[in-house]
Amino acid sequence: MASYESDDPVRSYSFSPSRSLATSHHLRHVDSLATLPSGAGRISHLNAVILGEALASEENDLVFPSDEFCKQALVPSPQKYLEMYKRSIEDPGGFWSDIASEFYWKKKWGEQVCNENLDVRNGEVKIEWFKGGITNISYNCLDRNVEAGLGHKIAIYWEGNEPGYDGTLTYSELLQKVCQLANYLKDIGVKKGDAVVIYLPMLMELPIAMLACARIGAVHSVVFAGFSAESLSQRIVDCKPKAVITCNAVTRGSKVIHLKDIVDAALVESSGNGVSVGVCLTYENESAMKRESTKWKEGRDIWWQDVVPKYPTTCEVEWVDAEDPLFLLYTSGSTGKPKGVLHTTGGYMLYTATTFKYAFDYKPTDIYWCTADCGWITGHSYVTYGPLLNGASVVVFEGAPSYPDSGRCWDIVDKFKVTIFYTAPTLVRSLMRDGDEYVTKYSRKSLRVLGSVGEPINPSAWRWFFNVVGDSRCPISDTWWQTETGGFMITPLPGAWPQKPGSATFPFFGVQPVIVDEKGVEIEGECSGYLCIKSSWPGAFRTLYGDHERYETTYFKPFPGYYFTGDGCSRDKDGYHWLTGRVDDVINVSGHRIGTAEVESALVSHPKCAEAAVVGVEHEVKGQGIYAFVTLVDGEPYSEELRKSLILTVRKQIGAFAAPDKIHWAPGLPKTRSGKIMRRILRKIASRQLDELGDTSTLADPSVVDQLISLADT
Repeated sequence: MASYESDDPVRSYSFSPSRSLATSHHLRHVDSLATLPSGAGRISHLNAVILGEALASEENDLVFPSDEFCKQALVPSPQKYLEMYKRSIEDPGGFWSDIASEFYWKKKWGEQVCNENLDVRNGEVKIEWFKGGITNISYNCLDRNVEAGLGHKIAIYWEGNEPGYDGTLTYSELLQKVCQLANYLKDIGVKKGDAVVIYLPMLMELPIAMLACARIGAVHSVVFAGFSAESLSQRIVDCKPKAVITCNAVTRGSKVIHLKDIVDAALVESSGNGVSVGVCLTYENESAMKRESTKWKEGRDIWWQDVVPKYPTTCEVEWVDAEDPLFLLYTSGSTGKPKGVLHTTGGYMLYTATTFKYAFDYKPTDIYWCTADCGWITGHSYVTYGPLLNGASVVVFEGAPSYPDSGRCWDIVDKFKVTIFYTAPTLVRSLMRDGDEYVTKYSRKSLRVLGSVGEPINPSAWRWFFNVVGDSRCPISDTWWQTETGGFMITPLPGAWPQKPGSATFPFFGVQPVIVDEKGVEIEGECSGYLCIKSSWPGAFRTLYGDHERYETTYFKPFPGYYFTGDGCSRDKDGYHWLTGRVDDVINVSGHRIGTAEVESALVSHPKCAEAAVVGVEHEVKGQGIYAFVTLVDGEPYSEELRKSLILTVRKQIGAFAAPDKIHWAPGLPKTRSGKIMRRILRKIASRQLDELGDTSTLADPSVVDQLISLADT
């Protein structure tokens, strides 16, 4: 493999841990590719270290893409990546303008492609891309593809909760349905800049509603249809929508969830807080509940099926500036008011389209399935916008991934001949726990790329995903990014380089990650510290809605001049990035900073451990102690020997300082319906603050909490 020779006379890059006040060499993280693939050597593993010190290592294997895969890959080699990455950093305006020209613009942007200030010391933080350019993301997702001859191509394959209950929409049909809803929204007075709250499950009507809002310049705020009435009400009060779009109920697995009742309660609460919503458009989801059983408020509630189909199937596009808002997505902190992350139109459009294309090595023949819900950023960027901007065929699944049994995912993969499968490590670990037989009884021969999102994936789950699900032939795009970043930031590009199980590898085009110490000093070479981003990228969020001060304080003040991700990160001697979890999930034990993800990864490497979640608790000697909730492989009994064996595993892999002080047996972990572990609840159980558990309504199975409490002292 060819190396990239730096033209920077000042800085050469070595792999010994060293410190530098400034990093001028932007390709330092990939110089090491010059020496690959010289053999596996010693590969750095996720390990807890004191900031700035070298990582511990372990013998391991590099996983190489096959020659056959590389030959057809969009980025077939490290050299091609280096060439594209170098240009994206040295000429971001030119790089992104070339990509922008592939989309439709009513009016081209001005001479200045990017205008930014990320340094709070130099005034207000500001990020603008393609300002002055006039476009519409709904037009680019739909009309542009229909005009390019893709009208008869399937845009959405929909799979209902019950096997065999399904549907499809072509690009032409999707455009018509979007136009009908857009016309209705205009008719009830929704205008450019107005907010619309969408509280829907994974029906086809969810992406339809998002695209209809975007078509008329309205700002959609999708709220995951699992949030409580109180959480929904908070979001309604904050963004003051012209309308709420929901459905009467949804069946998820064997459970019916009455969404309309939740919306009714939220609307009562929000009106008590001074925000009244005049229209609640309700889709009748017949498979879950008939309209006769639905509670109704005349004058406010409208059945979707009674009005929307009567509107014309064409709708004028509201052309918007690249910097006009596209959507609000609220991220809930563990306390306080939720943060309304605001994404704008132009830069987000380019960034989601480009990251989707390259990170999944997308081909026009692919059938793509992302298991995420559109209530989260993954569903915005990689169920709706990114895929449709590329003219892809997308699977949308209403149900639960283990209903009616743990083979459902692979049944769907075989049914639709899915080629790209993108899911969360939590689901991977859950399916791994249920046994290989649920996977191997299905063909899965159509799969060619796998993906992981939401949290660091531990190496043992990575290997299971690769070996069992992908038959050791599908590269895994283990993506790191955030609601705030809009799209992938650090991700493998299938075919471009060898992978290390559990590593997010290298930055995407235009992204400059740096690792800093507690004083904000960039650390070179092999190290561990705080992950920051230097310079902006097109998909970055522009503000927190109505609270720019909080935006600056949370993300730009901790390390002035950088976007602070809130995540810890290790970089190994080969330049690969290993995400170690949220910095607020870092436990400080006797001065050792230990990432919870690192301890979890060590525990899950034990053959009898299916899943683990680690939190910090107060410790009178060490400051903080390590408290581990452990779910065992099915059929394994709890025992003192096993407890000792789990602790020994952590001691061996990380060190005695990282050994858990307490192992809490857990039949299950408290998770949201999207699979996210609610660590806030685990912290309260660990510290025995049982009267402060808070809202558990978003949990997939609230009874898990009672089980954990009952096992607290066993």
